[in-house]
Amino acid sequence: MIPAEMRVVEIAAPGGPEVLRLATRRVPKPGAGEILIRVRAAGVNRPDALQRAGAYAPPKGASDLPGLEAAGEVAAVGPGGSAWAVGDPVTALLPGGGYAEYVLTHQDHALPVPEDMEITAAAGLCETFFTVWSNVFLRGRLAAGESFLVHGGSSGIGTTAIQLAAARGARVFATAGSEAKCAACRELGAELAINYREADFVAELRAATGGRGVDVILDMVGGDYIARNVRALATDGRLVMIAFLQGTKAEVNFAQVMMRRLTLTGSTLRPQSVEAKAAIAADLRREVWPLLAAGRIAPVIDCVYPLEQAAEAHARMESSAHVGKIILSLD
Repeated sequence: MIPAEMRVVEIAAPGGPEVLRLATRRVPKPGAGEILIRVRAAGVNRPDALQRAGAYAPPKGASDLPGLEAAGEVAAVGPGGSAWAVGDPVTALLPGGGYAEYVLTHQDHALPVPEDMEITAAAGLCETFFTVWSNVFLRGRLAAGESFLVHGGSSGIGTTAIQLAAARGARVFATAGSEAKCAACRELGAELAINYREADFVAELRAATGGRGVDVILDMVGGDYIARNVRALATDGRLVMIAFLQGTKAEVNFAQVMMRRLTLTGSTLRPQSVEAKAAIAADLRREVWPLLAAGRIAPVIDCVYPLEQAAEAHARMESSAHVGKIILSLD
C-alpha cells in the first residue's frame, strides 16, 4: 500500500544546515517512463548543500527537495510499463527529491542493488559513480596504463575515483588534507597520496613520474589549482573540472596548453538530458556493476544519520571531516 502522504526534509529558506526541516508532502505519482521508489536510504552530496544555500537551483520540473541519489524498492511504475517490477531493489540517480520516503526518477536512471550489498551502501553509489564514469573515463578518456590524479581523494568522489581507476589498470595518485586521509587513499589503491597542506602536489607528481606528469586530473577545487593542474599534466594530458570549491576564475598559461596539446574540459551531471544519463547508467551496468558484485570495489561509507538528522549530516559534510559518503537512513 502506498500512503497518500510522506515524510520529507525540505529547505525552509536559503542558509546553513539549520534550515533543513522535516515536513509532510503528498506522495508523487509516476508518469510515463518513470518509477516511484520507496526510499530506504539516500546519499548526501555537495550539490545538496549548494542547493540548501541557494546557490544551485534545481532544473525545471525537478523536485525542490534535496537529494540526488537513493536506494530502496520500486513501489510503482508509470503508464506504459517498465523494465522494473514492483518490489525490485534499486539504487538510482535522481533529479532531486531524495530526502523523502518516496521519490520519482526515470526508469533508465535506476540500477539494481548489487548482490549482498547493504541498502545504506547502495544509496551512496549513483551520484559519485555516474560523475566519475562520465568525467574520468568518457570525457577524460583514462585508459589502462595511464596515470591519474584526483584531488580530494578522501571525498565520496575521490574514494570512488581511486578505486575505479585502479581497478581499470591506471596508476593512481591523490591529494588529501591530513595523514589519516592520505592513508585512506593509499588503502583504496592510490600509489601516492599527497598532503596538500604540507607538500606541493605539482613537484611531488613530477618526482613520482620522472618529470613526465600525469595523463588525467579530476579536479573539484578550482581557483589557483587550475594553473597548477596544467603544470602537473603530461603531454597530451586531460584536465577535467567538476566543481570549484576555491573559485571559478584562474590565470592560465595557454601557451603550455598549445605546446603540450592539453585538453581542459568538465561537466555537471544534474542538467544533462534523460538520454545522456541513461547512457551513463547503461555503461555502469556493463562496465562497473560486475566489479561491485565481485567485491573488487565498494562505496566507502563514513556514517549514517536518520532522516530527521539531515542538518547534522550536512554539518559533517561541510566540516570535511568525513572519508567517503554520508548517508541518510529511512529504515
